[in-house]
Amino acid sequence: MSHAATYRTVEEQLERVLAAVRARPAVTLPLAEADGSTLAEDARAVNAVPAFDNSAMDGFAVRFADVAAATESTPAILRVTADVPAGSPEDPPLAPGCAVRIMTGAALPTDADTIVPFEDTEGGLADSLAQAVVRRAPAAVGAHVRRAGADAAAGAVVLQAGALLGPRQLSALASVGVAEVAVAPRPRVAIVSTGSELVAPGEPLSRGQIPESNGLLLAGLAAEAGAEIVLREVVGDSGDGPAAAVAGAAALRADVVVFSGGVSAGAYEPVRQSLGGTMEFVSVAMQPGKPQGFGAAAGMLLFGLPGNPVSAAVSFEVFVRPALLRLQGRIRIHRPVRTLPAGADWRTPAGRRQYLPAVVDADGRVVPATRGGSGSHLSVALAAATAYAIVPAEIAQVRIGDPVDIVELE
Repeated sequence: MSHAATYRTVEEQLERVLAAVRARPAVTLPLAEADGSTLAEDARAVNAVPAFDNSAMDGFAVRFADVAAATESTPAILRVTADVPAGSPEDPPLAPGCAVRIMTGAALPTDADTIVPFEDTEGGLADSLAQAVVRRAPAAVGAHVRRAGADAAAGAVVLQAGALLGPRQLSALASVGVAEVAVAPRPRVAIVSTGSELVAPGEPLSRGQIPESNGLLLAGLAAEAGAEIVLREVVGDSGDGPAAAVAGAAALRADVVVFSGGVSAGAYEPVRQSLGGTMEFVSVAMQPGKPQGFGAAAGMLLFGLPGNPVSAAVSFEVFVRPALLRLQGRIRIHRPVRTLPAGADWRTPAGRRQYLPAVVDADGRVVPATRGGSGSHLSVALAAATAYAIVPAEIAQVRIGDPVDIVELE
């Protein structure tokens, strides 16, 4: 049996993760507080959009029959009998041979069926209160009229459950009379970095020490996925720090705990040693990110990610992000994949799917984000990446021009 045969596939590991996700009861929020939340129920229109037939132009509401033959040489001359600004509740009568001056958004008089814009008349706005001299006939009955319900009928589903609410979606809901929405609660996430070598950024470094950066990385990625960060801490390599962190996260009603570091096969692996009876630790056929830990305790999902920054970022993308989105009931939990030609040669790991930090160059080709390739320690290179190039396990070498799948991160 090959060594690769002992690996769990990415799909097998992700299946185990997603099977452990449990939906939580929805909460109701006013629209002003729902930005970034995910709809838990279909949102239906309270009122139609438009709510009533209205004018799409500043001009005159008319009967089409009165202006159908209008030309420059033989204009239709109509008597203006009323004036309807936007917001007016008036519905003035309109006799044959007459017109009503009307502004954009104003309700169309019941007796009118067409709008003539000011620019199709002789006097325009400057001479619009006595008569309308129409020199260009409308194209058809109903020209420049917005019909009630053309965008959405009352009672229609405007957005489906699982939709992410952003400014455009919230505006759409407001336009159909929705004041509040049922949304999934934001996942509450604890971020725990492990390693006795970690010190705060900016602190003087002694021999063997490095700045702690994964906390910021993972907290930011979780927030981008809709989470609320309730805890960020660092624990050392000795003692039972990870178990204590889980207890602390439970006290804060966290839904997810994400560890970085301490999950491999070394002598000092605190997550594996402290939570070995709670989490499962496996090797996954991916690079970077081979060592993975996952489990559940006290109603929380527990993720153990490798400690190298690129490994942590890739592992979050592949396993944690989909789980956070599934917790929110999101319709799409994976980024779209597209295929582009490679703009450089690079090698890939035998028997493991590669997730390479990459950029798309000016010619639309995929190239590694750094000359250092896919080294899991290259945190500065990770900052340059705008995508991950995903290379199947059976491919040992990517060459210029080869098709490469990517997911874009920006």
